[in-house]
Formats: sequence, structure tokens, C-alpha cells
Amino acid sequence: MPESPEQTAGIISPASAARLRLLVLDVDGVLTDGRLLYGNNGEELKAFNIRDGLGIKLLMGAGIDVAIITGRRSDIVQRRARELGIQRVVQGREDKREALEELCAQLDLPLAACAYMGDDLPDVAAIRAAGCGLTVADACAAAARAADWQSRRRGGEGAVREACEALLMARGAWTAIEDGFL
Repeated sequence: MPESPEQTAGIISPASAARLRLLVLDVDGVLTDGRLLYGNNGEELKAFNIRDGLGIKLLMGAGIDVAIITGRRSDIVQRRARELGIQRVVQGREDKREALEELCAQLDLPLAACAYMGDDLPDVAAIRAAGCGLTVADACAAAARAADWQSRRRGGEGAVREACEALLMARGAWTAIEDGFL
């Protein structure tokens, strides 16, 4: 994991977190463990971590929007996004950096106001382009080198929740969120 003046050893700086307005997530390998499961009738199955879902909702409640960019197309992804209140879902895009730039342009956001979390080679350019590049513990080496921050958890096993908490902690919002549940 690279060290920079703003982020070292998995800590996201308050300055970096304060400018973020959007978290963009890859699906396979980030929101899921990357495995593709097929049923006998041709249906595709994906497992999502419930804690990731709560982290996404908490982040959105704190004013950071969440979007999805994925190279594959899946009705399951659209369903999960709808359940979480994620309105921006870009599917079937192999050039994730280009998709990220287009999404930021549509939202009138600079790339510096965006965090991107990916795990594999198709994500590297988007991780580098975003104001805050994030990745999962089991990311490929190139994604890990490109990222500013890397989770301790693997994709599909709470890595997104960990990223959401790190962003909220850096913004000084996590304690109030925790207290709200007590």
C-alpha cells in the first residue's frame, strides 16, 4: 500500500475525507467475494455482505452519495442497489476510468471529490484517477499499489463496511453514528 502525505497505513486523512462527495464501488471482488455461482436453470447468484449494506446506508446518511460501476451486467446488482437506495448504477463498462469520469461529469463533481473502490486490473486506472483510491485486502498487486487505502477485510467479507467506517471516522462523524445506536 503506497504512503502519501494524506493517507498512510490504512488511515484516511480528515482533509481527504472532507472533500469526498461520492463513493463509487466495483461489484465482483468488492461488494462480493468475486465468485460467480450458477444454478441449474442458468440463474446467476451473488452473495452480498449485510454489514456492507449498513455501512453504505450510514455513509449516504452522512452526505456521501454512493454509486456502482461494474464490468458485468446483472439484475441482481440492480436489485441490491435498489434495496440500498443507490440510484446510480453503471453496468457493462469495462473501461472503469472512463465510466468514472462520465459519472463525475454528469454529477458536476471533480474526480478529487470521488473515492473509488476496486480490486482488480480493470479497476486500477479508476483507483488512480479518483481523489481517494480504495481497495480490498485480497486485491491484485497492481490495485493495491494504486490505492491510497487498503482494507483489512477481503472483498465480500465486510471490506466496504470497513471503508465506510474509515471515511466516516476521518470526517469525525463515526462517534455520533455509534452513539445513535446506543
